Amino acid sequence: MRFRHRDGSTVHLAYCTNVHPAETLDGVLAQLREHCEPVRRRLGRDRLGIGLWLAAPVARTLDGDPAALRCLRTELDRRGLEVVTLNGFPYEGFGAQEVKYRVYRPDWADPERLEHTLALARVLTRLLPDDVTEGTLSTLPLAWRTAHDDRRAARSRAHLAELGRTLDELAEATGRSVRVGLEPEPGCVIETTADAIAPLTALDHPRLGVCADTCHMATSFEEPAPALAALDAAGLRIVKAQLSTALHAEHPAHPDTRAALAAYDEPRFLHQTRTRTAGALHATDDLGPALDGAALPHDSAWRAHFHIPLHAAPAAPLTSTLDVLDEALGALVGGERPLTGHLEVETYTWPQLPGAARPRDADRLADGIAAELATARDLLTAHGLKELT
Repeated sequence: MRFRHRDGSTVHLAYCTNVHPAETLDGVLAQLREHCEPVRRRLGRDRLGIGLWLAAPVARTLDGDPAALRCLRTELDRRGLEVVTLNGFPYEGFGAQEVKYRVYRPDWADPERLEHTLALARVLTRLLPDDVTEGTLSTLPLAWRTAHDDRRAARSRAHLAELGRTLDELAEATGRSVRVGLEPEPGCVIETTADAIAPLTALDHPRLGVCADTCHMATSFEEPAPALAALDAAGLRIVKAQLSTALHAEHPAHPDTRAALAAYDEPRFLHQTRTRTAGALHATDDLGPALDGAALPHDSAWRAHFHIPLHAAPAAPLTSTLDVLDEALGALVGGERPLTGHLEVETYTWPQLPGAARPRDADRLADGIAAELATARDLLTAHGLKELT
């Protein structure tokens, strides 16, 4: 979906396909047929943007086989789909029974991360629509914090510097620019948008910036407007933004609230949990430890890194952080110029939702994703953007 900003520029809205994890090209092609095209049809649009997640084996295949890449591009066109952004954060295995900490490996100290990101960048230059000359990639924020000593930090900086140089060469060779955004996430080396400023300004490369995930921002109790303004003031590009909401519990000490939260404590993904008291942030790596003991204070609201569908807040006593998302959109696209032109709805946790909130089949999942995109569209138009047909 495309929108016109008041300054005349185009803002792209997509949804991320990591909710349909596939590890082969055939699996990706099946996603387009069984999930993405049905969502487009439900929205009644001739064209739908998708943020492709390509596992490392698929990226290698597409990067090394021009015929395979042509096949994917043809299938996108045939099904009324377009790609301006890729999710390069998970490397592979995102559909595994237990992902948890594995999603942070390999990190930016490992050469495999650089190789994968460059393969994705080369693929993206061939997937961009004919009238688009700039694509974006999101990637992990250096590493999970406990795996990043000084030696690995130096290797990460070297790999990111090489990434910037190679992206420059790619743009010169293809006429198409790819920008890469580090995505701050709770528990990582770069946990907040503020944490991104020092390492990225040190690298000082215009093709490297930030991917702002509004669930992550909310989980860390960041205030979107000043946080995003600080990035802009530091001269850092907000490469893309992922539109998502976190799980919010206003009264975590209440038995009903704790029982409701327990339904979201599931074994596949990490659900980093945070609370803020007297200006101090208290943290656990997952929701289970927060519920099991005294790791977090119980007298202030908790937020958990569990992506909640934009249009459907959890049943009381829980809610979502849709208000944080809306404030972020005001900062991102509500001003005289957009801070980013690439927006991506990223609710990959549909299969982990509890009870009746979990889609029982592909049709119900398509209904939910279409409803999320409709909600995002309404929020964007409320901030002054005009949807393009």
